[in-house]
Amino acid sequence: MTEPDDDLGPPVTPLEEYGPAGRKPAPGLHFVSTPIGAARDITLRGLDILREAEVLAAEDTRTLRHLMDIHGIPLAGRPLVAYHDHNGEAVRPRLLAALAEGKAVAYASEAGTPLVADPGFQLGRAAIAAGHRVFAAPGPSAVLAALTVSGLPSDRFLFAGFPPNTAQARRKWIAEFAQVPATLVFYESPKRVKEMLTDLASELGADREAVLCRELTKRFEEIRRGTLSDLVASCADTPIKGEIVVLVDRSRAPRFGPEDVEAALRDRLQRLSVKDAAAEVAEMLGLPRREVYQRALAMERD
Repeated sequence: MTEPDDDLGPPVTPLEEYGPAGRKPAPGLHFVSTPIGAARDITLRGLDILREAEVLAAEDTRTLRHLMDIHGIPLAGRPLVAYHDHNGEAVRPRLLAALAEGKAVAYASEAGTPLVADPGFQLGRAAIAAGHRVFAAPGPSAVLAALTVSGLPSDRFLFAGFPPNTAQARRKWIAEFAQVPATLVFYESPKRVKEMLTDLASELGADREAVLCRELTKRFEEIRRGTLSDLVASCADTPIKGEIVVLVDRSRAPRFGPEDVEAALRDRLQRLSVKDAAAEVAEMLGLPRREVYQRALAMERD
C-alpha cells in the first residue's frame, strides 16, 4: 500500500463547497447544466443545487419546472425567475440583488450548458464585476456529445456556434474558418441546415469529412457521416427535424503557397473569366473558393 504524501496537504475540490446532500450551496451564482435530451443526464450535484438554492432562474421556467418535477424537486415557495436574452437588462438587477444578500442563485439554460450558445454571459460578467462568486455545475453539452460520437479528431476543436441567416453573410463567415487546424463545430436550425451544408461544401471543400448529429440523446438520435457533398445529398429528399450539430474535419489538402495560386490563376485567366478561373483553381488546389476569387480579382486589377 502506498503511504500518503503529507507534503501535498488536504485536497482542494469544489465538492467542499457543497458537503453532504441537502446542505445549502455556497452563496453565489451557480450555472447548472441541464439535459439536452434524456432527463437522467443531469448530475447529482446539479440536482442538489436545484433542490437547495434560494433563488432559481431559467431561460425557460416551464422547462426547468418540468425537469424538477421529473426528479421530485419541489419549488417550495422559492422565486423562479425567467432570464433570457430578451429580458436580461430588466431582470439582472433582481438576481444581483439576491446575490448581494448572500443568497445562492441557480441559473439553468433550456438545455445544455449555460453560456454555450445559451444566455448567461452578461449575468456571469455582472456577478463577477460585483464581486460575487460564480460556480459551474458541469454536465450535458451538445458540443461535447457531438464531438464524442463524431469520430473526428478531438485533440483540437473550435466551437463556432450558429452561422448568419443570410446566404452571403453565411458564406463569408464560413470562409473565415477554412484554414483553422481543428475540428469545426456548428449549430444550425433544421430549416437552414441544407443551405448551410451547401455553403460549407462550397467554401471549405466538398471532400471535407463531416458529421451531422441530430436529436442527440433523444429517442430519434441520428448520426450521419461522410463528406460534405455526401451530407448535402442526404438532405436533398429527406427533411431534417430537431436539434442539429454539424462537425467538419480540418483540411487535409496539401498546403500551397501564394506563388502556386497565382501561377495557376495566371494560366487560367488567359482563357477564362475571373469567376470561372477562381472556381477551377480552388477545386484543383482544394482551397476556399472565396479566397481564390479575391486573389484573382486583385490580379486582374494589377
